Amino acid sequence: MRSHIPLRSRITAALLASCLIVTGCANSSSKNEGVDRGGSAGPSEGPSKAEIYTTGLVNADDAGTPVKGGTLTVAEYAEARSLNPVETYANGATGGSAMAAVYDELMRYDYKTDSFEPWLAESLTSDDNVTWTLKLRDGVKFTDGTPLNAKAVVGSIGFYQKNYAYNSLLLLGNIAEMKATDDLTVVFKARAPWAKFPNMLAQGPGMIMAPAAYKDPKNFKPIGAGPFMLDHYSPGEELVLKANPGYWNGAPNLDALRFVWVGGADDTAKLDSLKNGDVDAVFMRDATAVEEARRAGYPGMMFVTGMGGNLWINVRKGRPGADVRVRQAIDYAFDPKAYMDRLDEGAGLPAKALFPETSPWRTGVEPNKADPEKAKSLLQAAMADGFDGKISYSHSTDASSQAAAVAIKAVLEAVGFKVTLVPLRTVADQVQKLYVDHDFDLAVAGTTIPDEDPYSRLSGVLGSESPSNTSGYSNPEMDKLLGELRAASGPQDGKAVLAKIEELWKKEVPGIGIEVGGTFQAWQKNVHGLIPTSETMFLYSKAWKSE
Repeated sequence: MRSHIPLRSRITAALLASCLIVTGCANSSSKNEGVDRGGSAGPSEGPSKAEIYTTGLVNADDAGTPVKGGTLTVAEYAEARSLNPVETYANGATGGSAMAAVYDELMRYDYKTDSFEPWLAESLTSDDNVTWTLKLRDGVKFTDGTPLNAKAVVGSIGFYQKNYAYNSLLLLGNIAEMKATDDLTVVFKARAPWAKFPNMLAQGPGMIMAPAAYKDPKNFKPIGAGPFMLDHYSPGEELVLKANPGYWNGAPNLDALRFVWVGGADDTAKLDSLKNGDVDAVFMRDATAVEEARRAGYPGMMFVTGMGGNLWINVRKGRPGADVRVRQAIDYAFDPKAYMDRLDEGAGLPAKALFPETSPWRTGVEPNKADPEKAKSLLQAAMADGFDGKISYSHSTDASSQAAAVAIKAVLEAVGFKVTLVPLRTVADQVQKLYVDHDFDLAVAGTTIPDEDPYSRLSGVLGSESPSNTSGYSNPEMDKLLGELRAASGPQDGKAVLAKIEELWKKEVPGIGIEVGGTFQAWQKNVHGLIPTSETMFLYSKAWKSE
């Protein structure tokens, strides 16, 4: 597999992470809501919207004695062209589950208990959320036979940080010291209380690579201590992992894991492959396909996040959005429900709030409701002070993104803006314009704020010093609030500060929420034992297929 990319590209990837331009939150599938597609229920049948957009396992049956053998075929959302955690973003949508199968995770997020539990690690403890002590299991070995010890953990995380992998900037900014104190102990010292630090070890940093894996970075080798090992990779066709018989937690039930990529961005094609029995599981983010699969009763895991799609406003000097009145005018002009009804004919869950109603982090702060007359008044006030009313919207060039662009243009021009559409044809163009040159006025992207760790996402997009701050928003008051959120262990002691963050967001408008994020990994009824964890990833060590 590809094993080396330039440092500049790695840094840029770390800044992007989950914030790449998305398809305008428009559904990428054909407009077929309510149509019977091989037995699926229509929108009026099955679970309600509120029931669909609730995080948790649905219809899963893991009872019975696991059957040994077989291959589990998973249609992933996007192809992981490398099993190097430095190069591939450790998220379920981008190949993170395949990497977790190779390297395992030090920690695992348990959705049922809303807690981080040791997985590959034996324990992770702290008395003050500043000094964290990681204890490793004795006797764990990488697949090359070398020990997974404290030195290996420090080396792997150091390599991860040095190469600016995803969330490495968060680690570098918040962790003052990391050292091995004995063969099975690593101590991390944070610069300030960081209650959700365990989440870092349930993501990319927690995927521990053997020293031999990155000894020659240009010829990286995917050597880990996970339940599977690389068998072969055929670009564009399949990635096959074979079972690791020496896995620390017992040999996997499966002989192999096979990842394929069906239909590109068309999740309807993925769902069809599940219906036809071509695959055992599919990972979907498109609202139409997700809702159809949920109503059809497929087993699976639903992940729901805040700000699954939002309209970012560039607030940097010289941009229209530098004037808060312009940002507020856009906010009052925009109605997420009307926008999504026009594009998706009812699919998805429109929302301006930071978190969905089903989230324990929901603050109760009411977002600004659409008010075209107020939008016109704010815009006219800005124009009276010299603003010419011109603003640009940058977008991808697929059909759904272009439809979204036309819709946004119409909404803004209805209150007096003069909108220019700027098509960005490649991901490289998007990266350069939005995240390197910051040469845009408006763009739709996903923030996907998870319940397990709101701080990590919000600090990235709102922190004054964060390189992944899409809008360029900077406010000492917001930075102070983010610091308070970092210390919060959960909604019980964090929701009050999050409400202040949401009030400030409402007033300053660095961006505008469009919809709740909904991801569903569905599987066949004979599939069992998939374990969900952080970042919409899965652990496959206990997965099996009944006959």
